[in-house]
Amino acid sequence: MRIALIGATGRTGTYALHTALDRGHSVTVLVRDPGRLPADTRERVRVVVGDATDPAALADLLTGADAVVSALGPAGRQPHLHTRTARALVELMSTTGPRRFVGISGAGIDVPGDQKTTKDKLISRLIQTLGGEVVKDKPAEYQVWAASDLDWSLVRPPRLVDGPASDRPLEHHAHRSTRSTRITRSDLGAFLIDTVEQGLYPRLAPFTATPR
Repeated sequence: MRIALIGATGRTGTYALHTALDRGHSVTVLVRDPGRLPADTRERVRVVVGDATDPAALADLLTGADAVVSALGPAGRQPHLHTRTARALVELMSTTGPRRFVGISGAGIDVPGDQKTTKDKLISRLIQTLGGEVVKDKPAEYQVWAASDLDWSLVRPPRLVDGPASDRPLEHHAHRSTRSTRITRSDLGAFLIDTVEQGLYPRLAPFTATPR
């Protein structure tokens, strides 16, 4: 598969990149600083230099791709980064393709059909109330994808931590809260690639977590 990857130099994106390459996929990455790419992957990818909200850079990134994977993390200096990126991608993907997108959202957002526990509902309400503009970016991003006719998935992880990949299957469900309240960045990076490879959760925002 030919994967266009956004956020490849981030703490989760690095794992997504290694997973995709280790599984034999052809990867094009969009980065602002190519020097931040891991040395062992730099010669194995096609590199597009630019910003995730730049239509020209995104058009180059998407050329020949079968799917787009975004591992963009929070950006305090760009509180609307994910929504702006989503709008730019939807416009391009709706006209020139590809039609498959997998990205990262957050467990604190609510979507139709959710079956969150009372505790998780309270946590979500607190996050949405106290989280500021960066947190508001996530529900807005979801609305952009939901309004499109593209084949998208927005993965909703809980608290991200460092650590090795789990040797057990991850918890994941389209609407039901996970029992675990954490996920390693290595597990999340791999799950992004699992989702795009297996066509999981089309037009849904699944919860996922490292098992306790």
